Amino acid sequence: METGYLAFAMMMQFADAFAFLVLAACGLAIVFGMMGIVNLAHGEFIMCGAYVTVAAVHAGVPLPLAIAIGAIISALAGMVIEFICIRHLYGRPLDSIVLTWGISLVVTQATLITLGSNMPGIGTPYGSFEVGPYSYSVYRLVLFAAAVAVLAGLYILFNWTRFGIAARATMQVPHMASASGVDTRRVYSWTFAIGAGLAGLTGGLYAPTMTLVPTMGTSFMTEAFVTVVVGGADVFLGTAPAAAILAVIKAGMTYWKGQLFGQIGLLIAAIIVIRLLPKGISGFLTRD
Repeated sequence: METGYLAFAMMMQFADAFAFLVLAACGLAIVFGMMGIVNLAHGEFIMCGAYVTVAAVHAGVPLPLAIAIGAIISALAGMVIEFICIRHLYGRPLDSIVLTWGISLVVTQATLITLGSNMPGIGTPYGSFEVGPYSYSVYRLVLFAAAVAVLAGLYILFNWTRFGIAARATMQVPHMASASGVDTRRVYSWTFAIGAGLAGLTGGLYAPTMTLVPTMGTSFMTEAFVTVVVGGADVFLGTAPAAAILAVIKAGMTYWKGQLFGQIGLLIAAIIVIRLLPKGISGFLTRD
């Protein structure tokens, strides 16, 4: 019986890690894979979604609707930043890195100055349940379900809709897509907005579980980048398998030696993949 309880505990640890990695990395993977932009301001979009969600809950908005509002505000902010700054730097990856890093610094400091060093939280909803001697938050299952739903929604969006077809064409051969009548600038704008909106959704979903500070986005960035590096540029072929593999590593190392060793395990996995699979899992799967 005790073995069964331990197995369930490991499954919950895996579900936690998988949800965190998928939700943190999806928006980053879309922007990088489809636009070639390394968005170092990804964490600030996560922070934006979390702050807007908590502010909406404090104003009396139900949590699910508040999370949706946070995601929408982040998407709109992403669209504005893409229009003002990002679209002038396509094909200039080093410049885009510097620009998004600068945006990250400005947003973090502006939030600190205007809203202070922290924001009152809202607490984790939906209570908990017990399995043997272990207690688990119901919200952990909600996060796992949200991660699966995000993956399914992105697959449908980019494979079964006209926008998805235009976005994939723009990613693969932008000049041909433009010659075929696709408004590539609009596609890029919407794609960046979707990436920012997913970041905001992540912030909103994790807002009840975290302390809200202006630098909270950085807690997502390392694992998001590791997942994108391991998965490669294709968000569909790479992100989900990478998140599953890394979740097993993180859950196992965390259960064995604690949270620090879980982080170390992720970094070691990224180093090994960079050495053996420079284009990540998706590059390996799509190789000729």
